[in-house]
Amino acid sequence: MNQAQIEIQLVAAIVAAACALPGCFLVLRRMALISDAISHTVLLGIVLAFMVVGDLHSPLLLIGAAAVGVLTVFLIEALLRTGRVKEDAAIALVFPALFSIGIILISQNFRGVHLDTDVVLLGELAFAPFSRVEVLGASLPRGVAVMGAVLLVNTILLLVFYKELKVATFDRALAASLGFAPALLTYGLTASVSVTAVGAFEYVGSVLVVALMIAPPAAAYLLTNRLSWMLGLSVLIAVASALIGYWVARAFNLNLAGTMATIAGLCFMVALVFAPERGLLSRASLRRRRRARFAVEMLVMHLSRHENTEHEETENTAAHLTDDLMWTPAFAQATVRHASGQGLLVEADGVLRLTGPGRELAVQVEAR
Repeated sequence: MNQAQIEIQLVAAIVAAACALPGCFLVLRRMALISDAISHTVLLGIVLAFMVVGDLHSPLLLIGAAAVGVLTVFLIEALLRTGRVKEDAAIALVFPALFSIGIILISQNFRGVHLDTDVVLLGELAFAPFSRVEVLGASLPRGVAVMGAVLLVNTILLLVFYKELKVATFDRALAASLGFAPALLTYGLTASVSVTAVGAFEYVGSVLVVALMIAPPAAAYLLTNRLSWMLGLSVLIAVASALIGYWVARAFNLNLAGTMATIAGLCFMVALVFAPERGLLSRASLRRRRRARFAVEMLVMHLSRHENTEHEETENTAAHLTDDLMWTPAFAQATVRHASGQGLLVEADGVLRLTGPGRELAVQVEAR
């Protein structure tokens, strides 16, 4: 593995970590679609800032992008406050309009300048090692310097405002009552998303930016109930997606950003299926256990009602369960085995009879 390969992976890992941190709060606030909107509308901020400074590497481009990102959220919330449109419609109205303005300005004013939609939509990690800057006497890829600074700022802001962001994310009313200014925190988060997106555009493009902001945090959300763990897991999954995606793309000669986005999506799918509590398999298993428990409770109630009556010999039999409770024979037999295994009943001469624990359970169910 040569130096260029190491630097490409380093840029990808830093971009992934920088995107995952604010992405956690977008997922928790149900603002995932906002990341897609911002990843497009910031183009207008880039264009306007470039019209002023004429330098694609100027930090004013980040400021302009952040400002338009905040403007995007402000306009969306303004439309929502009218009560005339839903959130999805508001987003669909705002971001195409702002993005279209940026495209028009590019097509009319910058045909001869390397400022086009490819800068924002595509990106190319393979070229990251060729654009370099001097940092403390060391020659580093510009992506490492820029995205390293973005990651550092995101981390510092997260540490400083962790408590405020946590409260405002889970209980906006409580945050307002405590004086945390939830609206201001939202705009601050939006600015962070905008700066992160713009910094990453040149290297990975908007598609991978959105994928890294949403897929790893969404996967982490399925794996844990703690915010601190979710932040750590989302960064870990994002970095792993970037590194695995690099080697898969290299092995099969695929687009780097597209492959990394695909791996991030696959990580989410794995979490969706196999997450211990929220995964599809665990939820299906939980539903089966609940169904089995409910069936056992119905069975002991049925046996309890007919116990010591003249109909006990006919009602409290495994064969009669299929008629009275409308169970299939297989399900009835499985429920009887389950209840018998728990010591709730015994079968004698073909008649199902409750044990002491079975009668206690019947009383508890009756009391509910």
